[in-house]
Amino acid sequence: MNNKIVRISALCVLMTSCAFAQQKEKKSTLNELSEVVISDSKFALKKEKSGKIIVKITAEELAKRSGQSLATVLNSVAGMEINGNQSSAGKNLGYYIRGGRNRQTLIIIDGIPVNDASGINIEYDLRLIPVEQVESIEIMKGAASTLYGSGAAAGVININLKNAGKKAIAGNAYMSIGTQTTTDRVNYLPQDYNQGLSISGNVEKFNYYASLNSAETTGISEAIVPKSTAFEADRFSRINSLVKLGFIPTKKLSLDFFANYDKLKNDFDGTFDNFNNPDTPLNTSSSEQLRLGFSPKYKYNKGEFILNLSLNNVQRNYNMFNIYSDAVDVSDYKSRNVNVDGFNKYSFSKQFFIVVGTQFQFQEMESKTPYDAIAPENAKFNTVDPYLTAVYNSDFGLNLNVGIRDNLHSVYGDHVVYNVNPSFSFSELPLKVMASYSTAYITPSLYQLYSPYGNLDLTPEENSTVEAGFEAALLDKKLTFNVVAFHREEKNSIGFYTDPITYASNYINIEGNNNAKGVETMVSYAFLKELKVNGNYTFTQVEAPLSRLIPKHKANVSLDYQPVSRAFFNLNYQYVDQRKDAFFDGGTFATTSVVLESYQLFNATAKYDLIKNRMSIFLAVNNILNEAFVESVGYSTRGRNLKIGLNLSF
Repeated sequence: MNNKIVRISALCVLMTSCAFAQQKEKKSTLNELSEVVISDSKFALKKEKSGKIIVKITAEELAKRSGQSLATVLNSVAGMEINGNQSSAGKNLGYYIRGGRNRQTLIIIDGIPVNDASGINIEYDLRLIPVEQVESIEIMKGAASTLYGSGAAAGVININLKNAGKKAIAGNAYMSIGTQTTTDRVNYLPQDYNQGLSISGNVEKFNYYASLNSAETTGISEAIVPKSTAFEADRFSRINSLVKLGFIPTKKLSLDFFANYDKLKNDFDGTFDNFNNPDTPLNTSSSEQLRLGFSPKYKYNKGEFILNLSLNNVQRNYNMFNIYSDAVDVSDYKSRNVNVDGFNKYSFSKQFFIVVGTQFQFQEMESKTPYDAIAPENAKFNTVDPYLTAVYNSDFGLNLNVGIRDNLHSVYGDHVVYNVNPSFSFSELPLKVMASYSTAYITPSLYQLYSPYGNLDLTPEENSTVEAGFEAALLDKKLTFNVVAFHREEKNSIGFYTDPITYASNYINIEGNNNAKGVETMVSYAFLKELKVNGNYTFTQVEAPLSRLIPKHKANVSLDYQPVSRAFFNLNYQYVDQRKDAFFDGGTFATTSVVLESYQLFNATAKYDLIKNRMSIFLAVNNILNEAFVESVGYSTRGRNLKIGLNLSF
């Protein structure tokens, strides 16, 4: 398989070289790349002026991926590995970007960073978001701490939820039904239900958007169970509600409010599987999230000021059957986050602007378990981070993005991070070359500091990333191609250590540097107006001990075919290389290293507009060949599954 990937990469380079020769005489420019991105400056910037390869997934592209979860959509992006997206719906997710882990990937929703301060890695649970609630996504890989603070060490996933439409009143409703089956336990009865309703409008100076979504899934055991053994079907349910209100009193001032409530419940497999009583699961978990926010924006002649204020409360509960006490152990976790981020863009000229801001974040957690408790008056900290970013876009092709941020932490004091990101767009060729050097700083989580396994002597992790690459749009923009190489160094990595004699456990800093390097490449070619091919390949090499669950080679190829305006077909292929994993034996407390075999998946989607722009249906088939594979050791994965859905706009 590796030889095939090498040949495919060589063919892509050859195609690019030939296209350059044809385009040189046309003297095209990158002005054709008119797409706007915001992730690398917090303000709208034309893609050709950005010094990063930012992947943007639009609402139109999300509609073409009907039937897939948000995690599955992200998992097909170059440089992204979302582990758990092919497992049961309740399986926790792992985010791996450029060798980083969950705590080094920052999730942003509508410009506001989100996380769970009570989690070991402070990560945000992407299972909370239904993909139907998403308007667009930007993925920016590499350290971005100068703009977004601690946690943005490996990459940023910037999610924009849907907003009010232009009409006075408009609505959308959808529903889908699907199967949930593994390769060895085939059952094509409906066991996956998703439905939702939204309404929005724009009346003079007011606008509004409200949505309600829900999902219920069963049919798969979270843990792998021998075919000869009975098992309970672990259930998963989710409900989401979102309200956005906007008021524009003047052309210069806008006021936006939001309230968001999410709740999910799921069964999981712990030390005891509920074989004897599947109707009363003993191993269950639930998570509730309430987000409130206010964002005023003021535009003036030479710039714009934005203030993002938000409050985020998360509660998690676990009920686990204890085989030793023959009772149910209850564990509760709560976290509170406050975020205030005020930043101002000032344009000195059309070519040069600066972004100056200050961000305040407060995090607090508490927990009660059968074995310990963490009090909120002990487990809390705050940060106050002033930052500055300067962006220069010359008339002759040079672009420069530089930034600096001072992290002022209530426990760890101050630490400065910075980035330098030059790029150059050639006027005679549709080509942009870029490079960057950026640093990041990740403080330990509250749990890693204050839990019974905590260590107050932990040192924050430090990261530095260097990258270089190019991006091109050729043949009248029919062919786009980019390549980025990166090298990331990580110091003071935080790990978990158990003494082999006393079995005492705590969090420690791992000695030495832990490095990751690799190459990410994407290519897109429109053969005809009706036919388009997209592909990407990622090579990632990570030093032990941080290489767990990260494939060395990963490739995606997608074929889009639209024979008529109302019909659309997509065929997707994904290859995931071998990965290292570790199996923990709950009986002997021994950990065994394992190697998970590579696997290949074929997925397909067909969509048809029954009434153009009003009513559509879709059919999705995942894992068409019903391939048996392991995503994480000990966990089930989905076999061939089907989903059919209906979408109605009014």
